[in-house]
Amino acid sequence: MDVRVIDERAAAVTSEPDFIRVRVHRRDTEDALAVTTIERVVHRSIVKPSSSPRRVKTLIERQPMTFDAALGFAKLYAASKNIKLVLTAQDG
Repeated sequence: MDVRVIDERAAAVTSEPDFIRVRVHRRDTEDALAVTTIERVVHRSIVKPSSSPRRVKTLIERQPMTFDAALGFAKLYAASKNIKLVLTAQDG
């Protein structure tokens, strides 16, 4: 499984048809906990050209978690669904 740290704009341009996106928002770099959103993104135009271009399924929305816990959850979910890519973005 490929785990990449990216900025938010790069997630929109990935060519991967199915991936997990982890967004972590911290008030400052000293905080251990952060507000976390984890989503599964499917580019349907790649998988099925006649459907809408993208589907986003929210798995966890705005929950306080550590970055390690969020990444651990995302990796387990991706492995269970045979998804090869996890993208993470952190705001300071």
